[in-house]
Amino acid sequence: MIKKIFLPLVAGLLVAASMPPWGWWPLSIIGIALYASLARQRRTTLPFTTAFLFGVGWFLPAMAWMWFLTAPGYLIVVVLFASLHGVAARVAALIPDEKTHTAALIIFHALAETIRLSLPFGGVPLATLAIAHADSPIAHLAPWLGVIGITTVVLWLSMSHHRVRVALILLVLIGVASRWDGTTNTGRTVHLTAIQGGGEQGTHAIDTNPRDVFLRHLSLTKSLQPDVTRTAVVWPENVINVSATGLFFDSREYDELLAESQRLNVPFVVGITEDAGGKEFTNAQVVIDPADGITSRYDKVRRVPFGEYMPMRSLLTRLGAPTHLVPRDARSGDARGWIDIANERASVAISWEVFFGGRVNEGVEDGAGFIINPTNGSSYTWTILQTQQVASSRLRAQEQGRWLLQISPTGFSGFVGPDGTVYERTKVSEAAIIDSTIPVRTGRTLYSWLGNDVYIYLLIVAAFLIARRGRRAIPRGAS
Repeated sequence: MIKKIFLPLVAGLLVAASMPPWGWWPLSIIGIALYASLARQRRTTLPFTTAFLFGVGWFLPAMAWMWFLTAPGYLIVVVLFASLHGVAARVAALIPDEKTHTAALIIFHALAETIRLSLPFGGVPLATLAIAHADSPIAHLAPWLGVIGITTVVLWLSMSHHRVRVALILLVLIGVASRWDGTTNTGRTVHLTAIQGGGEQGTHAIDTNPRDVFLRHLSLTKSLQPDVTRTAVVWPENVINVSATGLFFDSREYDELLAESQRLNVPFVVGITEDAGGKEFTNAQVVIDPADGITSRYDKVRRVPFGEYMPMRSLLTRLGAPTHLVPRDARSGDARGWIDIANERASVAISWEVFFGGRVNEGVEDGAGFIINPTNGSSYTWTILQTQQVASSRLRAQEQGRWLLQISPTGFSGFVGPDGTVYERTKVSEAAIIDSTIPVRTGRTLYSWLGNDVYIYLLIVAAFLIARRGRRAIPRGAS
């Protein structure tokens, strides 16, 4: 009994150790291979239980950041995600042929991971196999395949009976994908200066003075000198919080930033939260032009469940959950994901949105030549979420063939090249200014053209064909 429980847990723990912040990506291949071996051995006895324990070993450590949002929600999500993989294994176990069973494991576990991109509460796409491989050669396939394709490739390589053959095929594809992604430089550049104000991790908005956060970033900004080559100064997500007092345009913070924009003679791109009436607020990134004031705005579409809004608030309140940590819900925006900065268009994914490839793709589809990801991870202790966000930023940059700026008040911040390389990465909690001139790029990758839907449909078709083949393999009269 101990062996039956221990081995799948170890397999899951190996996958967890491949995730940031640990980041030993080869362990995911070893862990999945171990799980696949157990799944074959236990196909007729314990398929669900084996996969469930594998999922617990995977998600319990790798999703631990959720504890700081909602401890009950964290445990529920671990059980839910592990159960998805349990169901995948149980369905695959219906296939009697061993070779087809392996293909079924690959496809149905890939579908389980795809479901995580959308459910529950709009999706919680962290601790994914793509995130684990953001630093591996397989990430070079991102411009072609996106997260769903990378997930399927990792499962294929790990579970296949012919790993050497699969590895050789992937090496060829990686070589081609790393040299051609359908995008090029325009010849234009933008010079961005990003401000990380610094401060303590593990804090909540209700326990801090928003003015203090603003002043930390303003103090660093005042140390800048005018530079005719600078395109914009970029601040992180929601470091200007006037949601308790009204609108940003009417605040003294707006006046102070407009004065700084005029002193430096460049636009400021800043993250704000402001009152939206009733019991709601908005989370937006706005552009302040030195001459014209606010000229562009994007309101966050994908909100963080239990962080920016409280699902099932009344029920959770009755159960004694700490719903007071999110006293008001964010109102979801409905605009396309981009802003215009000094005659250049930038795709914008605010914080949580960078985990969703479609949010970034929306701006690129509308002509964006680079990406900005203003974020705020100061509510989380440890660095599990923050390092996984850096990995996601690397995947988004590669998927789109664009440069990306990630900027956070307490880290991590940095620039990411189209090949996924991170430059000028800051430390957690430090006050820092990062500054770089990056190329504006054009063109679209295969993933950008196709999006996620095509890969989802391919997995569904593959699942249907496997089920049909498995049904034919069952002798007539068998029960």
